[in-house]
Amino acid sequence: MTDPLRVVALGGGTGLSTLLRGLKRYANPLADPQVDITAIVTVTDDGGSSGRLRRDFDVLPPGDIRNCMVALSEDEALLATLFQYRFRAGRGLKGHSFGNLFLTALTDITGDFPDAVRKSAEVLNIAGNIFPSTAANVSIEAVLDDGTLVRGETRISRSRKRIRRIRLQPARVRPLREALDAIRAADLITLGPGSLFTSVIPNLLVSGIPAAIRESRALKAYFVNLMSQPGETTNFAASDHVRAIRQHAGGKKLLDYAVVSTSLISPALRLRYAEQNAAPVENDFAGIEALGVAVLKAKLLRKGPKVRHNSAALADVAVKLAIEGRIRRELRH
Repeated sequence: MTDPLRVVALGGGTGLSTLLRGLKRYANPLADPQVDITAIVTVTDDGGSSGRLRRDFDVLPPGDIRNCMVALSEDEALLATLFQYRFRAGRGLKGHSFGNLFLTALTDITGDFPDAVRKSAEVLNIAGNIFPSTAANVSIEAVLDDGTLVRGETRISRSRKRIRRIRLQPARVRPLREALDAIRAADLITLGPGSLFTSVIPNLLVSGIPAAIRESRALKAYFVNLMSQPGETTNFAASDHVRAIRQHAGGKKLLDYAVVSTSLISPALRLRYAEQNAAPVENDFAGIEALGVAVLKAKLLRKGPKVRHNSAALADVAVKLAIEGRIRRELRH
């Protein structure tokens, strides 16, 4: 295969950076197959260091972008230590991460957050492209099952009631042209893993992104979460995740595949998460297929004291799907 496979990954939080970390080894020019990586990252975070910088400097939240940069950096060990370093003391500095301050400073110098991200990627030799889903200063609000309206990602994440719908404020914001170009040229477009309503779906609420995904000849896949999130997705089966994505993307089919993990989660881990009102997501294969989405099963659980995706396993699945997507693109050309 002469041209690199083109993978566009949409999401946010730790889920997206986990996938990118696995894909990075395929970005090496000597890799076979080689992958060209583009990350499109949600920018609705309003908590912690990102939220403070957003309020103080009127910049887009840098936290999720920072995590993606670390995941795709050439020397992740050194860069992770520096960019994830969090100040423990100092008036105004306590709680901030160095990476967030770096991106905020570069935004002030360049006058443009997407440009600051691009220049940071060049300086840090990032193995791929990273774009915010929009350059607009946008937030999210949720309508809960009882009709309550909750504003802001932090408050939504803390809510313990199921979410009926998420929307952006302001409602209509434009995506970056580079993001749309990457979607158009992709062999594979992925959503997730990550928080369904606060990391994955906000990208689909940016005007033009769902249409660009549908029009792209790429294969489209959603990595289903391993565990439910208290309130946000309590009692959500895998098909409920797929249905929510369709609903927020205009009610039309968006996905070709739902990738689900068949790894067994130990009783001890289940019990520990149950104390936090979280449980393994039920893989209702028939429910997913009834939505016109194919199921791809794989063992995706990382060994350890927490339920987390294995980045290498995620990347291996993504590459296989990208190869299938390339073949489909060439047949449709």
